[in-house]
Amino acid sequence: MIRHNRLLVTFHVITDALLGMSAFTAAYALRFHTGLIPITRGLPPLRQYINILPFIAIVVPVGFFLQGLYRLRRGRSRVDDFFAVFVGSILAVMFGIIATLYVQAYFASGSARLVGAFQISQIVWAIFLVLNITLTFASRELMREVLERRWRMGIGQKRILIAGSGDLGRLVADKILEHRELGYQIVGFVDDRAAGDHLGYRGLPLLGTLSEGAEIIGREGIDHLYVALPPEQHLRMLELLDSTSRVMVDVKVVPDLLQVIALRARLEDLDGVPVININDIPLQGFNSLVKRTIDIGLSAAGLLVLALPLAIVAALIKITSKGPVLFQQERMGLDGKSFTIVKFRSMFDDAERETGPVWAVEDDPRVTPLGRFLRKANIDELPQLWNVLRGDMSIVGPRPERPHFVEQFKHKIPQYMLRHKVKAGLTGWAQVNGWRGNTPLEKRIEYDLYYIENWSVRLDLKIIWLTLLKGFFHKHAY
Repeated sequence: MIRHNRLLVTFHVITDALLGMSAFTAAYALRFHTGLIPITRGLPPLRQYINILPFIAIVVPVGFFLQGLYRLRRGRSRVDDFFAVFVGSILAVMFGIIATLYVQAYFASGSARLVGAFQISQIVWAIFLVLNITLTFASRELMREVLERRWRMGIGQKRILIAGSGDLGRLVADKILEHRELGYQIVGFVDDRAAGDHLGYRGLPLLGTLSEGAEIIGREGIDHLYVALPPEQHLRMLELLDSTSRVMVDVKVVPDLLQVIALRARLEDLDGVPVININDIPLQGFNSLVKRTIDIGLSAAGLLVLALPLAIVAALIKITSKGPVLFQQERMGLDGKSFTIVKFRSMFDDAERETGPVWAVEDDPRVTPLGRFLRKANIDELPQLWNVLRGDMSIVGPRPERPHFVEQFKHKIPQYMLRHKVKAGLTGWAQVNGWRGNTPLEKRIEYDLYYIENWSVRLDLKIIWLTLLKGFFHKHAY
């Protein structure tokens, strides 16, 4: 199997290099030989661009390597693949531009012919970026389709054993069975607590106890062991991991919910004393500067582009109901500090005068007819672009909550306040996965903390894209 993976990685590297060179050559042809784009500085010879092709064959796989495209895993989604290809191609173009500019500067005092040999049209780079993303993503989709068809036919499937037949183990089984295209075959369970029950779950047998796990792995030819045991079986889990360390199997530990919602732990050094920081987050220092730069650019562009539509919505609100156009409310943001959020008013004026702060519900009588549409389409949230520009919020992050509700939730939900370690967002990982409105708070917190722990520019771009695809007219938006 390791040899198979190496061959597949080698295939991807070679294919990416060839497609990169093809895209660069096609970009030259589209720029200079189609007449679609006027030529203003003369026609460069094809050989000048062909000389760059070996460099393109290097920078494209390097860009993809930095995005983890060669770490093969079956659970990777199409959206993940697209954004890895997208960002990797941008990195390749950046490397290309920087390298050619450096070479030109190096030879600036020498031969003008050598300087000209490394001058590449910026339009060619732009066309190359589009073509490379398109060709590479299409090739990976074709490979995905070929592999998934093989897996559905039972060829090359990974054999799975699940340790633990309780709720967590059954959840793992459900997820694997729902995604048969990943090429996983569940052989069965091992568990101590149900040793007398051989019926298993969903037709999957209980093969034995945890102490028999290593023997069953060898006998059944298991590729992956999923350990899904509750916290009270911690010692049995350690014994299982020790026994399975002597057989060839990939072990994956599925944490219980209470473990999932803790942030990433990091080992620090205090003058030689090891200290574990259990709430470490990646969104600090330079990363926070990058995120803030993106927020300023997107929010400023959004306010400019949407100026006319926002003005029309404001006029409709003013015409259809009494009260101010904008609604301001206190919310809790970064480090637990309050700020004033701005929204289009979607309820009747003074809607909470008699009830006080309460959750919005389906068919809420406080909501105006126009407001119902605005909330369904999430248009009422668009003025928060101003909050993003000011620095109160970010484009992507956990949705901000009112201090009144925060005070209630922080005593009921473990680790709830950790979501305030980053700025609140217009949209978030929980929202694009369906956890918004009248949905379980525990699931929202779980997804919010996953986002905080795994933040990256690519994840932000993915969330923005998913918001545009399916974030409007959400069934829980009311």
